[in-house]
Amino acid sequence: MTATGSDACDVLVIGAGFGGLGAALSLVEGGTGARVVVCESLRYPGGCASTFARSGYRFESGATLFSGLGEGQLFGRWIARHGLGVTVDWIDPLVELRTPALRLPIGRDRTALVDALARLPGAPAGRVRAFFDHQQKVADTLWSLFDDPALLPPLSAAALVRHLASAPRYASLLPLLGRSLGEVLDAAGLAGFAPLRHYLDGLCQITVQCSAAEAEAPFAMATMDYYFRGTGHVRGGIGELASALAGAIERLGGEVRFSSRVKSLRPDPDGGFVAETRGGRIRAKQVVANLLPQDLRALLGASPGALPRLDKLAAEVDTGWGAAMLHLVARAPEGAPDKPVHLELVGDPAAPFVEGNHVFVSVSGAEDAGRCPPGHRTLTCSTHVPLPRMRALREEERGAYIAGIQGRMREVLAARAPEWTKRMAFEMTASPRTFQRFTGRSGGAVGGIPRRSGIRHYLTAWPRPVVPGVWMVGDSVFPGQSTLATAIGGVRTAAGVTRALGLRAKPAVVTP
Repeated sequence: MTATGSDACDVLVIGAGFGGLGAALSLVEGGTGARVVVCESLRYPGGCASTFARSGYRFESGATLFSGLGEGQLFGRWIARHGLGVTVDWIDPLVELRTPALRLPIGRDRTALVDALARLPGAPAGRVRAFFDHQQKVADTLWSLFDDPALLPPLSAAALVRHLASAPRYASLLPLLGRSLGEVLDAAGLAGFAPLRHYLDGLCQITVQCSAAEAEAPFAMATMDYYFRGTGHVRGGIGELASALAGAIERLGGEVRFSSRVKSLRPDPDGGFVAETRGGRIRAKQVVANLLPQDLRALLGASPGALPRLDKLAAEVDTGWGAAMLHLVARAPEGAPDKPVHLELVGDPAAPFVEGNHVFVSVSGAEDAGRCPPGHRTLTCSTHVPLPRMRALREEERGAYIAGIQGRMREVLAARAPEWTKRMAFEMTASPRTFQRFTGRSGGAVGGIPRRSGIRHYLTAWPRPVVPGVWMVGDSVFPGQSTLATAIGGVRTAAGVTRALGLRAKPAVVTP
């Protein structure tokens, strides 16, 4: 069943982001004998969640934290199963939210966070606790699917039986479908409790890519558990995990080719597809594309209108975001913890949490060896840039627009985190254009499709080919957004690809 020839494979994975890595690792550890080749245009894996080197320093490509690292969760299982040399720092607090009137440490303990919110001056404590009780039930239901991806489509008979047994739990989600988190807060009598709204606006902007007032309620209420579900810091940067997963793919017989950009993808007259890459031609029976829909459309040479599903996905991505970045190196302030620090900084809570008014900062730890000189830390700072607004500007106006956003970021950093801005040693800026050049993502789009309220999000909640033999993974298809979600999407897509090839997966081999 396996294709033969040096340029032939069963599955070509385009892109070594976490969606592509998840698909490739699942395919090779499934014991089917399928030949899997991963082509990545960069010199290292991780895509939007990678660690890169510039001017002798190592930065995260985006400021963020990563979940799914706990025992029994997807990344945690992979680390244990394949003996990956990855160290996770279980920092606490994970993040500190800072606004003009509030400093809120957000740790690993849900109860501690709820208690802290309930104790704030003027807090409607009873309503806050009731809301979080409701939220926890929603999150427990939805995170059970992430903790056991076999419960996500494509479904086996055993998974269907398990879903039927959980039907009463799912029924409780029905009143939330198509409603925004803002509506749920209004109904709970919490619309006027500013600290909670600020916390949720920041969290939703980072996770589901829109404000709490817009966010689809079940998605938003699930991501409210983000900090309590195996979230930690990968020592050395998230690129360490990406590199370890790429190594596991190769040890299990797969092939990962770096600096190997795929230039075009065309149907093969003999069946499957032919990919023209920087390293030569590859023939594949099935293709998994860890790409934005508009980039896959271009790779296929399809004109707008020829592939309606890709057109629709691309249009939704275009309503989303790019990122303006500051990559900084600073001498650590006196008394700074050795562990990594993550800050969520808000300039004006009454203004939208975008365009430099809301800055997420990831500060490396003292044990993140090789990222900067001793006594210094790298700071990766990011803010959302609305792509529709940027595209509406003339080309000559865009530079000034991004520079203004980065200036606002510096102001917010100086006002909300002055301890980290006093002794700067290095600064490098980045924009959506930089990100497009860096990752190949059209327009520099990040975060995929904003999960604004609407039933449409549930209508494509299963992996299926966008054209026969070509599948998509990544942040613009379900389950989308986070690194964990894209990896889980890769796992479930691998199950669909295995079926399409007519292969039978075996239990994964556990490495002692």
